[in-house]
Amino acid sequence: MKKFNIRKVLDGLTAASSPSSSSQPGGAKENELFPETLQSEHFQLCKTVRHGFPYQPSSMAFDPVQKILAIGTQSGALRLFGQPGVECYCQHESGAAVIQLQFLINEGALVSALADDSVHLWNLRQKRPAVLHSLKFNKERITFCHLPFQSKWLYIGSERGNIHIVNVESFTLSGYTIMWNKAIELSSKAHPGPVVHISDNPMDEGKLIIGFESGIVVLWDLKSKRADYRYTYDEAIHSVAWHHEGKQFICSHSDGTLTVWNIKSPAKPAQTITPHGKQPKDGKKPEPCKPILKVEYKTTRTGDPFMIFSGGLSYDTVGRRPCLTVMHGKSTAVLEMDYPIVDFLTLCETPYSNDFQEPYAVVVLLEKDLVVIDLAQNGYPIFENPYPMTIHESPVTCCEYLADCPVDLIPALYSVGSRQKRQGYSKKEWPISGGNWGLGTQSYPEIIITGHADGSVKFWDASAIMLQVLYKLKTAKVFEKARCKEEKPSTEIVDEDPFAIQLMSWCPESRMLCVAGVSAHIIIYRFSKQEITTEVVQLLEVRLQYELNELESPEGGGDPTTAPPTPITSPSPQTTIPQTHPSTSSNSSDGMRDNVPCLKVRSSPLKQSPGYQVELVVQLVWVSGEPPQQISSLAINSCYGLVVFGNSNGLAVVDYLQKTVLLNLGTVELYGSNDPYQRQPRSPRKNRQPSGGLCDINEGSATSEDHCKSPTSVLMSNHQHFYNGGGRGAKMSRKLSLPTELKPDLVLLSVCAPRAAGPLDNRDNSFSRSRSSSVASIDKESREAITSFYFCETYTRKADGGLTPCLWVGTSLGTVLAISLNMPSAGEQRLLQPVIVSPCGTLIRLKGSILRMAFLDSTGSLLPPAYEPWYEPNAPTNGEERDKVRKRRPVSVSPSTSQELNENQYAVLCSEKQAKVIILPSQTCVFKHNITEASFVLRADVVQINAGICVACFCANGHIMTLRYANSENVWLHQPRPGHVPDLPY
Repeated sequence: MKKFNIRKVLDGLTAASSPSSSSQPGGAKENELFPETLQSEHFQLCKTVRHGFPYQPSSMAFDPVQKILAIGTQSGALRLFGQPGVECYCQHESGAAVIQLQFLINEGALVSALADDSVHLWNLRQKRPAVLHSLKFNKERITFCHLPFQSKWLYIGSERGNIHIVNVESFTLSGYTIMWNKAIELSSKAHPGPVVHISDNPMDEGKLIIGFESGIVVLWDLKSKRADYRYTYDEAIHSVAWHHEGKQFICSHSDGTLTVWNIKSPAKPAQTITPHGKQPKDGKKPEPCKPILKVEYKTTRTGDPFMIFSGGLSYDTVGRRPCLTVMHGKSTAVLEMDYPIVDFLTLCETPYSNDFQEPYAVVVLLEKDLVVIDLAQNGYPIFENPYPMTIHESPVTCCEYLADCPVDLIPALYSVGSRQKRQGYSKKEWPISGGNWGLGTQSYPEIIITGHADGSVKFWDASAIMLQVLYKLKTAKVFEKARCKEEKPSTEIVDEDPFAIQLMSWCPESRMLCVAGVSAHIIIYRFSKQEITTEVVQLLEVRLQYELNELESPEGGGDPTTAPPTPITSPSPQTTIPQTHPSTSSNSSDGMRDNVPCLKVRSSPLKQSPGYQVELVVQLVWVSGEPPQQISSLAINSCYGLVVFGNSNGLAVVDYLQKTVLLNLGTVELYGSNDPYQRQPRSPRKNRQPSGGLCDINEGSATSEDHCKSPTSVLMSNHQHFYNGGGRGAKMSRKLSLPTELKPDLVLLSVCAPRAAGPLDNRDNSFSRSRSSSVASIDKESREAITSFYFCETYTRKADGGLTPCLWVGTSLGTVLAISLNMPSAGEQRLLQPVIVSPCGTLIRLKGSILRMAFLDSTGSLLPPAYEPWYEPNAPTNGEERDKVRKRRPVSVSPSTSQELNENQYAVLCSEKQAKVIILPSQTCVFKHNITEASFVLRADVVQINAGICVACFCANGHIMTLRYANSENVWLHQPRPGHVPDLPY
């Protein structure tokens, strides 16, 4: 793979909005700020790489000499696998299902037969595999193909029972055709059915075995053009396999039997076996079993032969998983699979069918997995799969991507990941070892992090073409295991997967990791190379509840809603000792639960291996009989030692160094007296409703309008950004890949549909609706969710003359607010003195829910958040690591207090509908653009491409759009990709 071209990251973007529609009056005067460097040729959409298990696999083939595996799918895709790191993706233009694959062994070519009755010859010797020849059958449907080793003749069987012969070199039909009526003659008056098998005699390539579905097998002499023998059985045939000496063959049947035939004794089978059938004592035939779909018969020089088949289980084995059976001598091993078996192949030492095969492994293609079984070891262990197919082993619920990460990060993750115990696998090397490593590794490191439904987090090295697992983290270990149904997690938030990862925030420089789960829990991890045992898991429980000003008491009595919480701005270190156990339920007079988390943190010591180790667990608890709302936004900053999270009730700022809550505010309280929505006070809800959505539910009912909102205003889940860690220069945008089908293959722009969310094409978070003066509309929208955060050193107020640490907050109603952070001095003072956190009144409004915020300096360069370099937290007291001075990365902004325009900052804000550029500290809007009216933006990020700044947007209608600064036209240009993304599953 040649070096990735930054110019092909995005689509060819040519259309541009007019200046009049994209800028505000007076904006032209402010735009001589930094030079324009981006041109249309810098943007082009191209495919990069596809990761994950092939979606809906249908066929498989293996080259025993080159040791390359090919997998075909029902959508016409081809995946080629060699040694770990060698992988290729191809696609048939027709998109028809691949029904069979045949390698031209050791020739770098592959034959594919499709469901549209076409046959293709692929050239694999060139850098990009391509179809050399194609052949289309118009009157007959293809059912089976056979290509003998070192032969130029391809045999193609049809549904009509005929066999056509194709010359592989010219890829044209020969004049030789075996007609079904000539093959069976008088052996059957009825049509024998489709051809289900073709193979040549291992000892005589002029003799051909033809198997028909009805149960007839014919030994055809190619030279004399007639049948030598005909074998008839009263059960349908599914497959046929030869003994290497060419004197016997074996058939698998629909009643679960195997019949062994001597070629010169066509009257009856030499042996009939029902491997999984019950043998009656009176000598009658065994009870029928499920069909044996495929059988292979492989011999060895020094031992008994192997008979391997799929299916054939007894019908009374209800609920048993799909099985592969290995019969070796007197032993029979039944290997259960997690998914239905699509196909299997036995890997042998020799490609010659007339020699002892010496099988050593079996490749089993399942509907959602690829399993390779070691036949040479007792117990038949499986090989550890080195391919990135396990990316969907548990469903991916969120994803983060980082380009140009610190150079020591991937080696560090690999170091701790390689020490994770992997038991039960074969000790041999992965047997699919073909192909050569190319020179396609990127000049910069890339990492993808995936969060999964089972609570696991996986770190992948994406620097090369193929993903490689670096490290796995299981967050569920922090919590107690449910021993019975009564102890299972509360289902008021989620029906299943209580540990599922919903959001992730990662600081690659400090290696701090923060994850949020669907059970309203947050876990903060610190990276260490030392193994430790944590006696007590540090825990903070937070009451983050939507508070209402009471006008009247709830019907039926009960205590009134509690007063809004008071912001904690100066906590005392003596009062911040974290709870070590979850609070017990305090039952009120009406029996409501209170102060109860959805998950129970383990109370026993936790052994933590090298890698990510738990620093702190934060849990939202039940308040006034209502479960906590799911977390909708999350951010961590290692320089400040803070974690902030929000949901539909409000936000909380946690100091993970001092293990204390600094700020706990409802969304309305962030506004103070500046609330633009004039929300009407009302009584609390009478009935508790299941939570999980961000929209307010009044009296258990919802209007149709509530179902027409965008995902961020209905349910915030799975924050997936185009890029992670802006300010990385042009390299940050080199790997923007666009899916042609969002299926189990991982695509960086894939969007996981929110749980219980309605169709996307019916949602529209209208600005006029959300800003409606109607009391009812305001009442619906009063449940304002926190949707995004950004830490930065910036100007928090209009009169500010200097930069101060700040947290910017975006909400689902399109509001951007600032929170000032007063940080103690670094060192011991940081651990002793409190952090002062206070809203500062800054208020900016956009149309639609806020998705992304970023800041630029006076030259137009991105300002990344400050961070703390990584250090070993578990180093010895007198060790060198402990003596390292922690230094914060300097932020590239001018320290000048001048109010000149070129000394100020620019806030770039993007919502579902709009993008704005605000000058700080004056808070003047210099650019505004309505991104879309008919749809809404799903994901957005501010990226740097070719030394220029762009706002990249992925819309619900499948369009990718960019807004770029264009000095010549004094606007931020809107440049949509022509057309839309095909095959989106919405």
